[in-house]
Amino acid sequence: MARNLPGAQRRRALALLVAAGVLSAGALGPAVAAPTDAPRTHDLKHRKHQVAGRIAGAHRDLDESSNRLRSATAALHSAESRLHTARLHLADTQGQLMAARALDDRMQAKLEAAEVRLRQAREDLAAGHAKIADQQDTLGQIVVGNYQSGDPSLMGLSMVLTTQDPAELTGQLNSVQNVMDRESVVLDRLEASKALLTVQESEVAAARRSVAGERRAAAANLVRKQSLEAEAESAEASVRGLVAARATARRTAMQAKRADLAQLKALQRERDRIAVILRKRAEAARRRAAAAQGGSAAASGAVHHSNGFLDYPVSGPVTSPFGWRIHPIFGYRSLHDGVDFGVACGTPIRAAAAGTVLERYYQTAWGNRVIIDHGYHDGVGLATITNHMNAPAIVAPGQHVRRGQVVGYVGTTGWSTGCHLHFTVLQDGVAVNPMNWFG
Repeated sequence: MARNLPGAQRRRALALLVAAGVLSAGALGPAVAAPTDAPRTHDLKHRKHQVAGRIAGAHRDLDESSNRLRSATAALHSAESRLHTARLHLADTQGQLMAARALDDRMQAKLEAAEVRLRQAREDLAAGHAKIADQQDTLGQIVVGNYQSGDPSLMGLSMVLTTQDPAELTGQLNSVQNVMDRESVVLDRLEASKALLTVQESEVAAARRSVAGERRAAAANLVRKQSLEAEAESAEASVRGLVAARATARRTAMQAKRADLAQLKALQRERDRIAVILRKRAEAARRRAAAAQGGSAAASGAVHHSNGFLDYPVSGPVTSPFGWRIHPIFGYRSLHDGVDFGVACGTPIRAAAAGTVLERYYQTAWGNRVIIDHGYHDGVGLATITNHMNAPAIVAPGQHVRRGQVVGYVGTTGWSTGCHLHFTVLQDGVAVNPMNWFG
């Protein structure tokens, strides 16, 4: 049957269908490898349909919950999912923030080292300038002395030309050479100092660029760190808000569950009431049958397999079979006491056999329903219940109905997630598989 499931159920349905697809794909692998194995292929297809049927039935079990409970449960699942996502985002943001803070510490250390290097380079440059100034001053003094006493090279030539004593000439020439050597050393040192000064100036420029680069990187990381701090604060606030929202959603879901459980207990009392009525009617019918036969009629069995006494109430596929299952919200084992037919709202519902309308009323879980007593057949009292009709039945209590007579129309009243017919068959007041009574 067609259902309009809430978002959380649709996502769960998709996950189950994907899982079923994986299972069926794995199962179908051998069949592709051996296309001639027809019996095995048929068996695999049958198993695939069974899996698909169980998946569909798991979602239709939601009919056994009120809309309030379904909504509250979906809201709780959504809140838990959003909280999980928010916590993951917070953890990721905090991790990035820790990394940014560690990087900031490293950048600050590098910046401080670069600034130390810049200061040292500047000090070295200043010392270089001072050294060159001293050397230039020394050279200046030498130049002044040469000017006053004459060019040492010319003085040496004059001595050679005018001095008669070789011993005296040697001493004088040595003095002149010392003056010239000193001047040469000062000049060499001055050139070396100038070359070093150029290197020091380059070092200062490089250190200045390094400091500027480290400052820019540190500033950029600081902006990112501040952004991450703001994001982490926002994420923490979001988590706190979602924790509160989850708590509220959980309280609402628990309240809805308690209300549904109370209604389910009332529903059980309703089933017991109907069972008592039908057992009494079946026993009375059994006594009448025994009297008519002049003896005792056969006692009712646990499950009766008919010869197709009942007709289908609607023409449509069985979308949820009779049987036990685990409730998707409560988690307990419950009996789906009828079969669901997937048909559109407004589809006519026909009496499965002739009988008498026993009751017609609205029940919170079952919606609009009608109970028809079909009398005593093959040793059991037989009755059917039609549920979730779009409006009250168009037949009245006590009215006799013919086989195939329209008694109402398909709807989605009560605990229902979409248009469908929930059809129940009772033997002596006990729900049995309707398929055992269909032709």
